[in-house]
Amino acid sequence: MKKKAVSMLLAAAVTVGMFAGCGQTDGGKTADTASTDNAADSQEKDAADANAEDAADAGAENAAGGEEGKIINVYCWNTEFSERVQAIYPEVKETSADGTVTTLNDGTEIHWIINPNQDGVYQQKLDEALLNQATASADDKVDIFLSETDYVTKYTDADADVAMPLTDLGIDPETDLADQYDFTRVTASDKNGVQRGSTWQCCPGLLVYRRDIAKDVFGTDDPAEVGEKVKDWNVLKETAQELKDKGYYTFASYADTFRLYGNSISQPWVSPGETTLKIDQKIMDWITDSKEWLDAEYFNKTVKGQWNDDWNKAMGSESKVFAFLFPAWGIDFTLSPNWDGDMGAWAVTNPPQEYNWGGSYIHACTGTDNVEHVKDIILAMTASKDNLLSISQKYSDFTNTKTGMPEAAADDATFASEFLGGQNPFKYFEPVANNIQIAPLSAYDQGCVELIQSSFSDYFQGKVDFDKAKANFETAIRERYPDITEIQWPE
Repeated sequence: MKKKAVSMLLAAAVTVGMFAGCGQTDGGKTADTASTDNAADSQEKDAADANAEDAADAGAENAAGGEEGKIINVYCWNTEFSERVQAIYPEVKETSADGTVTTLNDGTEIHWIINPNQDGVYQQKLDEALLNQATASADDKVDIFLSETDYVTKYTDADADVAMPLTDLGIDPETDLADQYDFTRVTASDKNGVQRGSTWQCCPGLLVYRRDIAKDVFGTDDPAEVGEKVKDWNVLKETAQELKDKGYYTFASYADTFRLYGNSISQPWVSPGETTLKIDQKIMDWITDSKEWLDAEYFNKTVKGQWNDDWNKAMGSESKVFAFLFPAWGIDFTLSPNWDGDMGAWAVTNPPQEYNWGGSYIHACTGTDNVEHVKDIILAMTASKDNLLSISQKYSDFTNTKTGMPEAAADDATFASEFLGGQNPFKYFEPVANNIQIAPLSAYDQGCVELIQSSFSDYFQGKVDFDKAKANFETAIRERYPDITEIQWPE
């Protein structure tokens, strides 16, 4: 196990979570104050270095065959992973009534530590635990933690060394994970190409549409024919006018299209080792197009963004919204719970542009005292084709098996979706997955994605002008990430 310092990025993240928005700056410090601060910073870094070395030593000892602990602490932000472990992992014996503890056949307990993802709460709680990993008691150590694509690079950072290389667990990605989609393996790797996480998911996105609205406007709800009406942005814009003429909205909100543009950026929001945030031209295209579509009433002006009550209601039977852009988890976790009509009212077809949205990565935490258990869980949940196909059948997840997903796409009897009226969505997911080109990622993605949308919401609604929206974004970004020194907009 390499002995590296806990990344200062994690320390900064905890500080941001605790103090963001408080207006604290370094301005106006005297030389004596700055000297004191520098000394304190040095002491903190020395302590972090020592903690990291202790955690690395503990991880190395356990990897070498030390006694396994009796509690596996798993940090995550919802019950998605725990539900799949309980359903698929063969070592599960039982789970407590409140869902917080899963007992394995050998008596080991998995403790599910769940904090919400919104507003960075999950990351703050996880970062605090990671910074205390070396001094935590065996039963309190983080053993497994999850990350999302929007911030996975923060935790796979080689210098941070908080996510163990899979090879240190005894997992060989080149053989054990050879069936995974290549871009998921790259996403879970550090800058040196060392894979430090694994996922059961691949998250290609589709267009999910109301069959009744399609019949009313186009005279058919056939996925292939509807697919021709939405096959690219130019055609979809013409279709949006058709929908408007019949009293319907194409999408609920300008936020619904963001991921397609965001997946096409050519440069990361913040490049490794830099403190300059660069807004890609594709993000500016989203702003321009969103304003045009909103003014044309192709979106519902009353729906401001996503993950709010109005957006949820736009998925209901009384809504006039034709479609949403979702990966498989969006249909299962978001659309289905908000739909109050009959099963079979929705169908999927190709999106106007191939894209990926999301993905939950499983990481073994440096310093875990449950190396063998963690290894077994990761392999069972992300490397077993049979298990992955079982997850796809049970939850309609598009899972991370290149050989399994074509089988699912060809098996209508097994993989038909009741919610989609018996349609097999894997027929449409599979070709999108094969062509995904993941956008360059950075540790700042979650905040940038959230704040660019929230900052320009008032502009879309006509409450502020374009320049004010830009200024609001810059203010919000600097509050979320005080280490950002410059923000560059495309000319």
